[in-house]
Amino acid sequence: MKKKVISTLLCASMLASMVAGCGSSSDSSTTASTGNDAAASTESMGSSTDSTESAGGSSSGSLAYTGDLEIMHFSTEEESQGNGGSDGMRTVLQQWDDANPDITLTQTVLANTDYKTQIQTLANADDLPDVFLIQGMNVKAWADQGLILDLTDTINSSPYAADYKQDYFTPFKDADGKIYGFPVLTGGTCTVVVYDSAAWEAAGYDKFPETWDDVEAAIPKLQEAGYQEAIAFGNNAQWQMNSCFLSTLGDRYTGKDWFQSMINKGGASFEDPEFVAALTETQRLFKDTDIFNKDFNAISNEDAREYYISGDAPAFIGGNWDVSYIQASLEGTDLYDTTKFAVLPQPADATYDADSQNIGLGYAVAINAKLKDDPDKLAAAIDLAEYITGPEFASFVADKYALGGLTTVSDVDLSKFDQFTQDFYNYSYVDTTPCEIYDSYLSSDIWSVVNTDLQDMVNGDKTPEEVAADAQAAYEANY
Repeated sequence: MKKKVISTLLCASMLASMVAGCGSSSDSSTTASTGNDAAASTESMGSSTDSTESAGGSSSGSLAYTGDLEIMHFSTEEESQGNGGSDGMRTVLQQWDDANPDITLTQTVLANTDYKTQIQTLANADDLPDVFLIQGMNVKAWADQGLILDLTDTINSSPYAADYKQDYFTPFKDADGKIYGFPVLTGGTCTVVVYDSAAWEAAGYDKFPETWDDVEAAIPKLQEAGYQEAIAFGNNAQWQMNSCFLSTLGDRYTGKDWFQSMINKGGASFEDPEFVAALTETQRLFKDTDIFNKDFNAISNEDAREYYISGDAPAFIGGNWDVSYIQASLEGTDLYDTTKFAVLPQPADATYDADSQNIGLGYAVAINAKLKDDPDKLAAAIDLAEYITGPEFASFVADKYALGGLTTVSDVDLSKFDQFTQDFYNYSYVDTTPCEIYDSYLSSDIWSVVNTDLQDMVNGDKTPEEVAADAQAAYEANY
């Protein structure tokens, strides 16, 4: 039977078209193809669409289902070229697809930012795919609406349960502890400073500055060397300021107990002075200094990392997915050899962990609650979810990329990896203090307000106090 991969890559300028025209697989633009290696593409509304086919044996050996099954995710072919998690995702999906020739698996694949918009649109319309990736911030609301399946018993009885890293399930639980997803992709940071050690050494630093004051002090020397900014950053999709900056900087001001209290509704508030102080510092750094590129609100995360890859910026702030892409792009160059990793510098008035970085599995594989009415199809969906988050995935990314997934892999051999990979492994899992990724928790209704306000705030159009008040109002109304 035919296997489909619908890979839809959309630019920001076509976002309105995407929301209107890219729903579930039934309304995605495709060109059919035949033969195991056949592929075809067509241009429609600014997107490109590929179809491929494959065949194989059975993953579990006992699947009774023989119909269609759809999964929606954001591990695009382009991103998988430099992203260990995306490469692993596409690899294990292909393995499962090959192993189940009687199931027609359709993959609808969007770039990450577009995926977030589209999956929310589908949820609002009660038209979610059979299997899809969910962020922790959507779990409570979508569970309350009956959109996603309670997977608690399935996960606890999984053949891989003994190897699951239980902490990764936390963002995907409701208040009663029910679990609604298999955490997916790699356990990675959303906030890492990638920097050219040679450029910073020339500016007088044998490692990346530990304080923002020192970053500012280095700017004149960096400008003399031809750099227009000290650090590249992109926030045109708005989530980057939250995920890749504030949730780590905020931890430096509030400590971990504050955010846990927010999660537990334990009395903490967005209007607490320590969180307002984090907002104030964020505004200062982006609005009142020359640290960042002036177009940070106009360019994407991917654009900003290109500033680093091209040598136009001596540092870049992004996530683990960016590090994988940078590694693939720079290997064999001088910049590859001089690239190192650092935590965010410490603000002068912050008092908590100066080595913190936010890390976790930001998405889980969820299953549409409607599948409970079709036991055979549900069994196939569960088999797929278990497989792409299980040992096959974890072993692949550990062996090829020195990355970790949901299941534990013992004795990762770092000696076979180069210094770049070893350095990032130690940054991610050994030498830093983990903190939470804000938008893995609470509610998307809260973060949509915060993310929009943050962009206005760093432009100078809102005060930190106004952002905090708006955030607290959204929290009280939606959580």
